[in-house]
Amino acid sequence: MSNETVKKKKKSSGNLTRNRAIMSWMFVIIPTFFIVLFYFYPMIQAFWLSLHSGAGVNLDFVGGANYQRLFNDQAFIAAVRNTFFYLIFQIPLMIILALIFSVVLNQKTLKFKGIFRTIVFLPAITSLVAYSLVFRYLFANNGIINQFLMFINIIDSPIMWLGDPFWARVLIVIAITWRWTGYNMIFYLSALQNIDPGIYEAARIDGANAIQQFFKITIPMLRPVILFTSITSTIGTLQLFDEPMNITGGGPGNATMSISQYIYNLSFEYTPNFGYAAAVSYSIVVFVVILSIIQFRVGRERK
Repeated sequence: MSNETVKKKKKSSGNLTRNRAIMSWMFVIIPTFFIVLFYFYPMIQAFWLSLHSGAGVNLDFVGGANYQRLFNDQAFIAAVRNTFFYLIFQIPLMIILALIFSVVLNQKTLKFKGIFRTIVFLPAITSLVAYSLVFRYLFANNGIINQFLMFINIIDSPIMWLGDPFWARVLIVIAITWRWTGYNMIFYLSALQNIDPGIYEAARIDGANAIQQFFKITIPMLRPVILFTSITSTIGTLQLFDEPMNITGGGPGNATMSISQYIYNLSFEYTPNFGYAAAVSYSIVVFVVILSIIQFRVGRERK
């Protein structure tokens, strides 16, 4: 083989390597550009906006005044209180129900498992607005739920689901739990199917009953998935908007208003103040970071 042929092959190989490197970088640079453009730039712009006050283009720089205002804003404090009420009561309830459903629907002897799994998961793909309006009518003072509860003699008079602050919050918790339990169940069901059946068989041979297997095998094996669903559910609850907006309208008073709904009100319902609304939105970021760190610490310590 002549030297000229060898040089041509080396040149061709070098060009091929260079072209592959360029294509590889293109697959990295293009998505990175769009991530920065549509995620990080709006975040930076929103933070800069939170240092201003006003609406439209007539914004005045106020520095950290918007963040100082948060501590004295009773409507914001009420929205935070309501959101944490949903967080504290709804997420544990939803996770427990999702775990129970996943274990039951993972049984090999259960017939029609596909139908039952679909029924439980179906609320997760239901339109948020549609199901919120349905819940509003179901839990009205003369709605089906009150009529049924009075028919079976659980209550003597209708529960004011939409008019009483406590029951309105309970209604939001019921609605969120109904919608998202099946969604989280899918994660647990997938994780259960990856657990070696031999572990359960060995436990049965050692005399462990179903409850002991659940707490000693299932829960520890699902701990990473439980941590994941807890964090994602926390983020979703802190961003809660549709249910309070469409079921109760944030009422009665501000009894069910979430932080996201308050941001919407500041931007479109009240006298627009986009700067303060941006500051309120950054409070969600702070809550998400703090709660995520706590959940990671708790999950790690229990390993």
